[in-house]
Amino acid sequence: MKTISEINFENKKALIRVDFNVPLTNELEVADKSRIEGAKPTIIKVLEDGGCAILMSHLGRPEGKEEKFSLKHIVSAVSDVIGVKMKFVEDCVGKEVEKAAEELKPGEILLLENLRYYSEEKKGDNAFAEQLSKLGDIYVNDAFGTAHRAHASTTIVAKFYEEKAMGLLLQKEIESLDKVLNSKEKPVTAILGGAKVSSKITVIENILPKVDHLIIGGGMAFTFIKAQGGNIGESLVEDDLQDLALDILKKAEAQNVQVHLPVDSIVTQKFDNDSETRVEAIDNISEGWMGLDAGVKSREHFAEVIKKSKIILWNGPLGVFEMDTFSKGTIALAEAIAEATEQGAFSLVGGGDSVSAAKKFGFDTKVSYVSTGGGAMLEMLEGKSLPGIDALK
Repeated sequence: MKTISEINFENKKALIRVDFNVPLTNELEVADKSRIEGAKPTIIKVLEDGGCAILMSHLGRPEGKEEKFSLKHIVSAVSDVIGVKMKFVEDCVGKEVEKAAEELKPGEILLLENLRYYSEEKKGDNAFAEQLSKLGDIYVNDAFGTAHRAHASTTIVAKFYEEKAMGLLLQKEIESLDKVLNSKEKPVTAILGGAKVSSKITVIENILPKVDHLIIGGGMAFTFIKAQGGNIGESLVEDDLQDLALDILKKAEAQNVQVHLPVDSIVTQKFDNDSETRVEAIDNISEGWMGLDAGVKSREHFAEVIKKSKIILWNGPLGVFEMDTFSKGTIALAEAIAEATEQGAFSLVGGGDSVSAAKKFGFDTKVSYVSTGGGAMLEMLEGKSLPGIDALK
């Protein structure tokens, strides 16, 4: 695959698939600019070469041409981040768009309207992709967050181009994941949290041969504890996956992977920030009580493992971090990862909840890399090839 570093964009029009699916406030202003900031280096490279950039993205899940999902709402935010006044066209295909693209001069940027105003985008429609391809000389994919979808703008459009490349953000995402999955440095530690084992089965099976330590936390830990005969009270559990949990533990042992489960839990009787809490052993939770966060002993043990690690992957929180009462385990985990990073470890944080937690508690700048694509990252961790990346080969 080519990277844009190998291409000179002088007098060329780059059609760039970006991921500007950003959160908007009730006033339709951009609430978090990190995805726009992530795309900036690629756009700047094109402009500095003396080319122009045509940006295409989706926003939300519009049903038809819903005004609240128009990309016109993000024009000023994109202009501010890139530092170049943006041009905007109220469609993404058709004669008017082709004219706007044709008239673009070196150093200028044109933002197209929401791709998902057309159902053809998600269907991966060939004719729609061909219309998009008329807008630029070189195709660049810099949208890792949508690289696992075979949509018209992420995958199909690439076949209409002789010259195509991955943007700097996409390149960085692939390199960061490669560093975790194919590291020569040891020990490698993966931390998997969140609510359910079912959503992480394939990830666990694929990364077991590549890691030395596997920390399992969050709601998914209770399925493992119950499978081993523990009493988990009213805690979240997937009863139908207990055999699988035991099977994972056996496989880990056979591959010399040390699995670390919580030993204690912050328990409560109500799913409420102000409810009464106490600490109990995770395999002996009282009837009527449920675990919503990792206890102090678990936090200390996890921190010990993390601080000795050279490569760290974090996907999923250790508790219901959205409530302050049950956020301490996730904060302690993030602190340990930040400390290990400071000591020279490489740390990758990915997946919606982990990224939200890292940002909420101010750790997003204290780790090596924060992935922009939850679903895409999970699929790469599962060992799947992503259509948006394959299309660039």
